Amino acid sequence: MIVLKGIDPSMIANNLEASNLIHPGEMIRDEIESRGMTQKNLADMTGMSPKTISNILNCKQAVTIEDALLLEAALGIDADIWIGLQNDYDKQKAKKDKSFLQRLESVKKYAALI
Repeated sequence: MIVLKGIDPSMIANNLEASNLIHPGEMIRDEIESRGMTQKNLADMTGMSPKTISNILNCKQAVTIEDALLLEAALGIDADIWIGLQNDYDKQKAKKDKSFLQRLESVKKYAALI
C-alpha cells in the first residue's frame, strides 16, 4: 500500500481494489467470440474437454498453468496473461473472504509479537 502524508490511502489510485472481480474466463469468452469461434472449436483446438472449457468460460473453474499454455497455443495470447489474470482474481477473491481476512489478521498479530 502506498502512503503519502496528508492523503487518504484509499484515495491513491494504486491502492484501489477492483469493485467487481473479473475471472479470466470472461476475457477468454470475449476473445473467442470476437474471433467467431465456439467453445467446441476451442475444445477441439486445445484438446481440453468441452466441460472444462464451459466451466472456465462460465467462471466456475480456474485457469491452470496447463490450460494457459494450451490457450496460448490456440489463441496466440501469452500464457502469462491468463496465469496473471487468474492469480489477480484469486487474490481479490481471498481479500473479500471475511473468514480468511480474520485468519490473516490473527497471523499478523501473532507475527508482530515475535
